[in-house]
Amino acid sequence: MPRESKKAKRERAIEMCRRMGELYPAVESALNFTTPFTMVICVLLSAQTTDAAVNKVTPELFRRWPDAEAMAQADPAEVAEVIRSIGFWRTKSVHCVEASQMIVSEFGGEVPHTMEELTRLPGVGRKTANIVLNKAFGIVEGIAVDTHVYRISCRMGFSKAPTPLACEKDLLDLLPHELWAPVNEQWIHFGRDTCTAQRPKCDGCPLVDLCPSAFKADGNPKAKAKKRHAK
Repeated sequence: MPRESKKAKRERAIEMCRRMGELYPAVESALNFTTPFTMVICVLLSAQTTDAAVNKVTPELFRRWPDAEAMAQADPAEVAEVIRSIGFWRTKSVHCVEASQMIVSEFGGEVPHTMEELTRLPGVGRKTANIVLNKAFGIVEGIAVDTHVYRISCRMGFSKAPTPLACEKDLLDLLPHELWAPVNEQWIHFGRDTCTAQRPKCDGCPLVDLCPSAFKADGNPKAKAKKRHAK
């Protein structure tokens, strides 16, 4: 097979984003947060843990420590007891307290809104910072690449990067800036609904004609897709 040109790959990626917009026109985060601070903590807690699991612990967490000033004074051991049902709860409890202390001591109790400042907070990497900037402040500086976005990007042939961070660079180079904002939420939902990790539902997938790695579990889904588009 001839190698795909960058122009053709970009056109395919843009078409995918268009279809994602039709499938998920008003998608919202599955995490329950009310302020930039609670958003930082929610996203920090969600690393390698389901959003549903995070939503189970945050009501009590934020009842006890509703803002940075309160959580900055918390005992990490007490925070750990509240969140112990989620993955890496010991480390995350320390990050919650230390991030809150930095927000209070260096940013006057307000969550910073630059990539450089956010990624200084303990437990906050580029992915978390991208989500907070986008959702809390309307600043689109990049694309948050989680496991779903990374998996879909590789399956679609948009990236061969060895890490999500490197994958983000490929996506930023491929997609125009105006399409960056909804990618994370839309692709997460698509990854949960259709392009799942273990058994992707390629037959009937609205992107199967765009996908170079569509699974052939049920006949030839690409051939079926071409027939549908030809009608």
